[in-house]
Amino acid sequence: MSDPLPRPKHLRRPAEELLPEVYDELRRLASGILRRENVGHTLEPTALVHEVYLRLADKDAGMVKDRTHILALGAGAMRRILVDHARGKNRDKRGAGAQRLTLVEDQHAAGLGDVDLLHLEDALGQLGELNARHARVVELRIFGGLQVSQVAQELGVSEPTIARDWRAASAWLSAALGTDTE
Repeated sequence: MSDPLPRPKHLRRPAEELLPEVYDELRRLASGILRRENVGHTLEPTALVHEVYLRLADKDAGMVKDRTHILALGAGAMRRILVDHARGKNRDKRGAGAQRLTLVEDQHAAGLGDVDLLHLEDALGQLGELNARHARVVELRIFGGLQVSQVAQELGVSEPTIARDWRAASAWLSAALGTDTE
């Protein structure tokens, strides 16, 4: 388990050094996300993880502080890759057959069911304008598969704060996406 305090910059490691340590976890996460997408999705989990790996190993990813941090970076990269892929497919089909994503149990409990990936991306952009931390919490939970404690560690706030942020963001997204809340 990683330290609760951020590592000083001189103790941080290059992203490419930590990536092999989290590869299996990223692969599991990618498999879960892609398994929840509509049948016929053309992106494979291994390809998704390799694309994440390439993006994070790039010099722009820089130095990371711990395992949770690299998973958080991976969540953001995975989100961008999936959205780019969905946009490309929609462009090819001229808007027909939008990619839908069935969210995990925790998101269903929050009132979010099957959602169009591009609508989710647009809604997250709007949410980010209203409250950047709420949008980041959603990204880390949905695309990163991080637990409340891990999100709290990554964002440097308390677990109760993240739990409140998650509830508020889920309610806002449910309204924005027109999904049922239960």
